[in-house]
Amino acid sequence: MTTHETSPRTKRRADAERNIETILDAARAVLSRDPDASIGQIAGSAGVGRVTLYGHFPTRADLVAEVVRRALADAEEAFDRIDLTGDPREALGRLVAGSWSLTADAGALLAAAEQALPAEDVRAAHDGLFARVTALIDRGRAEGVFRTDLPSSWLVSVLHSLVHCAATEVAAGRLPAERAAEYIVSTALPSFAPPVARPAGGAHRDAITPSAS
Repeated sequence: MTTHETSPRTKRRADAERNIETILDAARAVLSRDPDASIGQIAGSAGVGRVTLYGHFPTRADLVAEVVRRALADAEEAFDRIDLTGDPREALGRLVAGSWSLTADAGALLAAAEQALPAEDVRAAHDGLFARVTALIDRGRAEGVFRTDLPSSWLVSVLHSLVHCAATEVAAGRLPAERAAEYIVSTALPSFAPPVARPAGGAHRDAITPSAS
């Protein structure tokens, strides 16, 4: 007679997979709030014991590495779905709207990674996301809509900082999450615009000299 009952081995495997997912979800949430969070805090948030957690992730670095890998994969998938063609300024708006929260999440987790992983691994983790933003900014510079008097790397860092600033403000309750992308883009685009040429010396002095009464 054929039985359709789940074997004990299959059940144990399914339970282990559920535990792993629960631990990773909890670690992602906890480390996003506090990169210094301990294994005990993560296990408590996941509702599992430390022994269970260590059974799946022998070291904190192993756990952090997997959490970061998943967060970056999610961010990469989000980037893949975004149309970055056309006007670079509009593409930047779509990029921020479609990925700012995932990018902020990944960045917070990378702060945890800096404490748990070798520096070269952390740099490599940044590379994929930064390369995409750099390519868009470089295209905007080539088309004359983004400034060229500052290096692309600086503009990428500015955008990165704005994303994390928005995430901090949202977490503090000072910025509605649904307006975060608008704030980021409204701040970034004027900063990225080519500088306006100042008038020649005489005209500039006339512009700032009060008129006689």
